[in-house]
Amino acid sequence: MTDQQLALEAISDAQLILEEYLQPWPKDNARILEKLVEVLERPALIVAVSRLQQHGN
Repeated sequence: MTDQQLALEAISDAQLILEEYLQPWPKDNARILEKLVEVLERPALIVAVSRLQQHGN
């Protein structure tokens, strides 16, 4: 998977988590935040974003 694909996948996953947060029914906000952190702290994503930032400079 390319760096761009990893980043897009993470954005898509994060959007789904945020959609869950925006739903009107009772929810576990702490768990939603944990899920978002899990997505954004994926080791492969961190490396991919770092490489993308280096190429952008």
